[in-house]
This record gives sequence, C-alpha cells and structure tokens, in this order.
Amino acid sequence: QVQLVESGGGLVQPGGSLTLSCAASGFTFSTYAMRWYRQAPGKERELVAHIGSSERTTYPDSVKGRFTISRDNVKNVVYLQMNSLRPEDTAVYLCNTWSNVPRNEYWGQGTQVTVSS
Repeated sequence: QVQLVESGGGLVQPGGSLTLSCAASGFTFSTYAMRWYRQAPGKERELVAHIGSSERTTYPDSVKGRFTISRDNVKNVVYLQMNSLRPEDTAVYLCNTWSNVPRNEYWGQGTQVTVSS
C-alpha cells in the first residue's frame, strides 16, 4: 500500500533553514506528482510546493524564493528545503500524492516545524 513518511522537522530560529524529507513506497514514485502542504492551528491546509513527474515545480507567493522542492527517483524521496524561515511558517508539514484512476489521496503523518526565537 502507499506509504508516505515525513521527517526532518524541528525547532529553528527565524532566518534559519530546515530540510524535510518524505520517503515514499507502495507505488511507482517516478510517475507521480508530489506535494508538500502545511497546516497551522486554526488555519486551512495550505499547498506550499508541487513537483511533477517531469520535475516541474510550482510554489505559492508565500514561500516562493525561500522554499525548494526536489525529488530523488532512485531513493523514492521528495525533499523540501526551507530557507529564511519565519514564525508564520510554523505548522505541521505534510507530504501528499494522489492517483486519478481511481481517485485517491495519500497523506503522510506530518512533521512539526516550529520557527521561534
């Protein structure tokens, strides 16, 4: 079955950096688009990065220029490099993928990122 396991979260000071990892299994990783979302308490889940099977990437304005998504199709891992972190980046970060036929969404358990001095 599909499994997504995030790691790399933690406490970091404003202006610092973190790299999150999402180890994927149970599907043909290289053919799937992957996404990172985040969810802060009391807020809606927000898409923060997308990488297609062609490795084309997209970001919302809130993280553009600070976050970088990448993938390793040999290790079946998707990464999120986060630089210049701000307190408003504090959230649980979740890895996501989906299938279209049948339509299914897959989520990891999430990893907590806290940006605080």
